[in-house]
Amino acid sequence: MTAPPFPILRLKPKADARNIRHGHPWAWADDLVLDRRSKAVPAGALALLEDAERQPMGIGIATVNARIGLRVLDRAPDAVIDVNWLRAKITRAFALRDVFYDAPFYRLIHAEGDGLPGLIVDRFGDTLVMQPNAIWLEERLDDLAALLLEVTGCTNLIKNGTSRARALEELPEEMLTLAGTAPDAPIEVPMNGAIYLADVMAGQKTGLFYDQRPNHALVAGLSKGARVLDIFSHVGGFGLAALAAGADSALAVDASEPALALAGQGASAMGCADRFSTRMGDAFAVMEALAAEGARFDIVVADPPAFAPSKQALDKGLRAYERVARLAASLVVEGGTLMVCSCSHAADLSKFRASCLRGIGRAGREPRLIHTGFAGPDHPVHPSLSDTGYLKALAFRI
Repeated sequence: MTAPPFPILRLKPKADARNIRHGHPWAWADDLVLDRRSKAVPAGALALLEDAERQPMGIGIATVNARIGLRVLDRAPDAVIDVNWLRAKITRAFALRDVFYDAPFYRLIHAEGDGLPGLIVDRFGDTLVMQPNAIWLEERLDDLAALLLEVTGCTNLIKNGTSRARALEELPEEMLTLAGTAPDAPIEVPMNGAIYLADVMAGQKTGLFYDQRPNHALVAGLSKGARVLDIFSHVGGFGLAALAAGADSALAVDASEPALALAGQGASAMGCADRFSTRMGDAFAVMEALAAEGARFDIVVADPPAFAPSKQALDKGLRAYERVARLAASLVVEGGTLMVCSCSHAADLSKFRASCLRGIGRAGREPRLIHTGFAGPDHPVHPSLSDTGYLKALAFRI
């Protein structure tokens, strides 16, 4: 009998194989038989996953010393994970974005949502910014770079290797230009009628958050003639969209001076600088100060960072969302709109909604939920993996 082409990782008899057969892309390390041979499988190696009865379940990436022991790449046990396989995945992802977007500004690859675990790629016109956050991607970097340029026709490719996820796989922190030239200035990104400035070399993550696009649009649709407060604004996400739709004014609040400077440049590029202002500082402290000043707004949006990035941080994170909702609700005029967002994986929609309602209630306000929003179609959700559907946005009439 010939040896299989890949090392084999096998599920324990008590492991729930049905979950994986029904589409879940991960096998937990605790569910694998970890004997001497399986423990020797190097991180990032291709491996064949079998159930306890030795029936093949697919080919995946082994990381047996981590919490996730294997990430399924292909459910065909005879799949060939080569350049052609990668090209097919990238081509399919590109085709999806081509349907929805008439301008080359979007998330091109959304990790498991596009069948490529650990890979994030955002497109900024002719420039791609890639975050390869797993060792199996690092080992195929040359092929990935060539295929991304081939499929999209882009000429510039930046590798952003600064994420915390890379540290978990002992990968180096680095910023590299893999093709073309690195932008020497922030890139103008048109979206929802606004103009954003994305600093892809020194900004947060890839430089811009495309995931909020549909929620920006919702707020924009309510903004004509409105006074808008954009808390945790980054480069002006909600505020600039509101101004593009005819808001009377927008105040952006953020702790990052560079981010607010980019927001201001965006407002100037739109010809809206006279209706745009910024306030740098801790968002909680600024909201308290605005309340003390008697400031009130027709629309208040709070889009904080992930307060609950893990289950261990969930309780503390939910209390933080409650506090955000309480402080923000106090700044909304009667009949105005409050939107609170969460990008926390661990806080599901029901827990997040309950925290917001507690906070609004503690502010003495009476809410009506008018919209529940998520990320756009360039952030496809793997149906069996809630982490790919991390973004939640709740809009309330106050």
